[in-house]
Amino acid sequence: MEVECAELTHCGKVREHNEDYLGRVLPETPAKGRSHGWLFALADGVGGQESGEIASRTAVESMLAGFRAAPPGEQLSAQLTRLVQAANHKVYEAGMGMGPGGVAMATTLVACILRFDRVVVAHVGDSRCYLIRRGHASQLTRDHTIANEHVRLGILSSREAAETDTRHVLSRSLGGNLFVKPETSEHLILTGDILLLCSDGLHGSVGGAEMASVVGRSSNLEMAAQSLVELANEWDGNDNISVQLIRVRGVERVGMYRGRPYKLR
Repeated sequence: MEVECAELTHCGKVREHNEDYLGRVLPETPAKGRSHGWLFALADGVGGQESGEIASRTAVESMLAGFRAAPPGEQLSAQLTRLVQAANHKVYEAGMGMGPGGVAMATTLVACILRFDRVVVAHVGDSRCYLIRRGHASQLTRDHTIANEHVRLGILSSREAAETDTRHVLSRSLGGNLFVKPETSEHLILTGDILLLCSDGLHGSVGGAEMASVVGRSSNLEMAAQSLVELANEWDGNDNISVQLIRVRGVERVGMYRGRPYKLR
């Protein structure tokens, strides 16, 4: 697999602190790319206080450290689930260790691992991952919010959910409890695909179609990330804004036999 990437985080026009945190692990050699792959992670701290900054940083740093220490060839979905659960435990422990009685600490998290011709995405909360293919953006994640859960249960329509006061209230987050269940999905990726990870500071003001249009107009991912942040600030800017862009330059087609990959000709 051949990958290029860019990332950018911005405080926005209103917030004084940035509670988003980004991280990535890129393979040092082609062999490392085949045995481990690429990891990207983005977190949006909850609370509007210093604890949000600590929660997001703790979650992402836990993900990066766990990925670096992972055994080669580990099944991606199981690995990503394990890393998210370990990150949740780290955030929970960090909150419990802050003063008498601890501090309530939470964060969203969206992460993905790319290897061979696959990407596995895991998320908790309302940070998102999109797949941009041939100019069209498909959302690969489902927001874990009270409003979205009500839509899923048929209590609210999508239009009602977009206007209700619970549209930003999380139904699931890292650090709120000792255990968390991340939602994961696996997808085949093609040469030319772009994965876009972002916090709600971006997707809350810029729709998927606009994201795809901005990214499609630029061959430079760093410039595309800058344009997305500028657009989010222009149209809203009331929250921290973070984005990671991953362009797939080439893939290695593989099949699986008893959990082991083999190259397809």
